[in-house]
Amino acid sequence: MTRKERFKNIIAWFQENMPVAETELHYSNPFELLVAVILSAQCTDKRVNMITPKVFERWPTQNELAEAAPEEVFEVIKSCSYPNNKSKHLVGMAKMLRDEFNGVVPDDVKELQKLPGVGRKTANVIASVVYQKPALAVDTHVFRVSARLGLTVNAKTPLETEKQLVKYLPQDLIPIAHHWLILHGRYVCLARKPKCRQCGLKEWCKYYGKMEKE
Repeated sequence: MTRKERFKNIIAWFQENMPVAETELHYSNPFELLVAVILSAQCTDKRVNMITPKVFERWPTQNELAEAAPEEVFEVIKSCSYPNNKSKHLVGMAKMLRDEFNGVVPDDVKELQKLPGVGRKTANVIASVVYQKPALAVDTHVFRVSARLGLTVNAKTPLETEKQLVKYLPQDLIPIAHHWLILHGRYVCLARKPKCRQCGLKEWCKYYGKMEKE
């Protein structure tokens, strides 16, 4: 099976079985999603969704958050991972968003990465989820699932994974493909004990093919 065929079959399966795939983070506007994605680094979406209502109630826009002290923010977000750094990033992000971007979350990946706490993965999430840009964020789930399925070959970094996936995915499907792979990794292709027997993709999965031969 060629990699092109593998992509074609896996995409077709997802289109039929997961026609709707969206972020599980709760948000109502681009600013809220940006806050949530910054908080989600090394933290579960479930935990973030428990924290963000309090954040948005107290600081509903970048204007209020920009005036907050990092110590105040820390007290609200301290149940997430790395709250000290994230509280500083959130305040810094809000100030820059207010002062340099006129309060508008940018749609360009490079511009987004100028904001404190926003790396390439976060920037890609915002660009694809909010603006439907062909940007593909690679987290641990996407990295793992892509390699197991055989969609990527010898990719050593998230950037290498991103480049290989984008090369083979139709541009209009890149935003939803990000969610397909994340959700599949979160609920089926688990890190320690993947649920291979009940996986609808096993027919085209390189990892499952090797396992069957052993």
